[in-house]
Amino acid sequence: MALPAHKKSVIRRLAGPLLVTALLVGCGQADPGAAGMGAPGGPGGSGGPAPEVSVVVLHPQAVAVTAELPGRTTAFLTAEVRPQVNGIIKERLFIEGAEIKAGAVLYQIDPSTYQASYDSAVAALQKAEAAVPSAQAKADRYKGLSKEKAVSQQDLDDAVASLAQAKASVASAQADLDTARINLAYTKIKAPIAGRIGKSSITVGALVTANQTDAPATIRQIDPIYVDVTQSSLNFLKFRRALAEGRLSNRGDSVPVRLILEDGRPYEQPGKMGFADIKVDESTGTFTLRAEFPNPDRLLLPGMYVRAVLEEGIAPGSFLVPQRAVSRNTKGEAVAMFVGPNDKIEQRVLQVRRGIGTNWLVEQGLTNGDRVVIEGSQKARSGQPVRPVAVTLDETTGEVKRADATRPGGSTERRANRADGAAAPTRTE
Repeated sequence: MALPAHKKSVIRRLAGPLLVTALLVGCGQADPGAAGMGAPGGPGGSGGPAPEVSVVVLHPQAVAVTAELPGRTTAFLTAEVRPQVNGIIKERLFIEGAEIKAGAVLYQIDPSTYQASYDSAVAALQKAEAAVPSAQAKADRYKGLSKEKAVSQQDLDDAVASLAQAKASVASAQADLDTARINLAYTKIKAPIAGRIGKSSITVGALVTANQTDAPATIRQIDPIYVDVTQSSLNFLKFRRALAEGRLSNRGDSVPVRLILEDGRPYEQPGKMGFADIKVDESTGTFTLRAEFPNPDRLLLPGMYVRAVLEEGIAPGSFLVPQRAVSRNTKGEAVAMFVGPNDKIEQRVLQVRRGIGTNWLVEQGLTNGDRVVIEGSQKARSGQPVRPVAVTLDETTGEVKRADATRPGGSTERRANRADGAAAPTRTE
């Protein structure tokens, strides 16, 4: 059936564009709108934008080198209270665990027998003193008669000897009285030092003996308080070598000490180094260091386990690298990723000395102004261009605290776009 003339005209007008489209598809020409999806110049191709990495700029600085050592707290003064005379405890005059002043009466021993001994000594002294005047008068009289030859020399000598014996009896009686007075005073068991007293091991009615082995109570002065820590002789030799080589500078005799409690919290009061023992323990290869801390709140008790942080010295011109930026290679060496002068990633081997807080103290492998990668290193490989963004880290936690206001490579534009409500550009894989 033949088509009408007007329909043939419409077919001829549509045939031209359809033929052109078919030819383009056959030749592999893509939709112009999809040209950027896989093209080399598009975001998903090899020529895409460089990945962004966070970096910290390193500068040399004077670093306080510290050592964290385990230790135990020790009372500043310790006194074991023991009776010095025998007797029955008549009364206990303190509260267990209380603060005691020096000289305070702690126990009262039954003083009856000691009071009687004291009274007897007083009477004996009076008796001895009464015999002295008669012996003195006789000796004086015989001296005058001896000059007149009225008495013999022997009688004079006997009179002088009797006087000396009477005076000696007085001295002996006085000593007995002093002993009786001391023993009577010892019936009051007193605190030899001020401090906090522990529990009582005896009760009223108990029999105690002079200088017995078991102490009825113990007093400890804990403000200030000592902290005894141990240091290895090997570390001591390394410390002295670092001082000799100039890698450390010593602060002198005043060595600040900080304390970390068992629960991990820092102790608020700073301490000072007291002394270092002059002998190394042969079995452990360590020696004792003693520090002194104020303890006004009685937070530290004798025998507590603590960790003391000692400042060994100052390391001038040193570099601190965040620990989160350092890893280990297959050889066990410390390595980190850096951004070079041309903004390309490079990996370096570092010579790490020790950890200080959330950082590593690095001795070799760094120069002033080096940029170490903190975040984003997994997106880049050695030799690959990157877009570095300078950040700072929290000194306590080591976490990123603040980024620069301007970021290379369009970061500022992206933030502006987000502020305007526009969607941030995304990368198509």
